Amino acid sequence: MSMTDPIADLLTRIRNATQRKHAQLTCPSSLLKQEIADVLKREGFISGWQAGHTEDGKPELSVELKYDRQGASVIRGIRRVSTPGLRRYAGYKDL
Repeated sequence: MSMTDPIADLLTRIRNATQRKHAQLTCPSSLLKQEIADVLKREGFISGWQAGHTEDGKPELSVELKYDRQGASVIRGIRRVSTPGLRRYAGYKDL
């Protein structure tokens, strides 16, 4: 099955997993998703991530979510600003 917006799918999976207080989540992997996970790790929003493969050989990304001492997710809100239907561009200094 082809996915229209894999980045929005990753963000939705993260949002859903944090609402359910899951320790980690898995999703289909790509180099772009790995780079997004790397940025989230570097900025302190997730504990870590690991790329691997499923039993049938498909690439899979495992993301370890991060919570504070009270059990609340460190990710307070996550959404995609630039969508396939409405592109928004910004320079790296503005982000």
